[in-house]
Amino acid sequence: MMKVLLLVVGHTDETYLKEGIAVFVDRLKHYADFTMEVVSTPKSASKLPVQQLRDAEANLILGKIKPGDHLVLLDEAGKQHTSVEFAEFIGKMQLASAKRLVFVIGGANGFSEKLYKHASQKFSLSKMTFTHQMIRLLFVEQLYRAFTILKGEKYHRE
Repeated sequence: MMKVLLLVVGHTDETYLKEGIAVFVDRLKHYADFTMEVVSTPKSASKLPVQQLRDAEANLILGKIKPGDHLVLLDEAGKQHTSVEFAEFIGKMQLASAKRLVFVIGGANGFSEKLYKHASQKFSLSKMTFTHQMIRLLFVEQLYRAFTILKGEKYHRE
């Protein structure tokens, strides 16, 4: 079973988002060894200049990355995919026997250059702007959708 890790910076505050995320995290257990892990916001984050905050978050994220991980940043400047194309990417990663597929949703200020240098790819979920907490729900739903597409299940309609 494929190992997939979703790293997110900071806790999800809104109850409706927590509940939605929990639904899809539970569903994903049937398709992958999926974990969503919170990277705590650095101490005194509100007092740090933006670049220093990004670098501090990058250091915390990089501390979770292992050799052999395939790192994908969810970034507004990343490549956009249809749900079927995203499913094809997941399928290719399964065939490539990637040790672990790691997706990262950064904090509200985006990513540090340090993190971009370590990433294998950047994906964007939309040209529209969403909160980094809302993207968590959208992403886990799309990941679930990708696995159902690969299995030929009814969840996705074209």
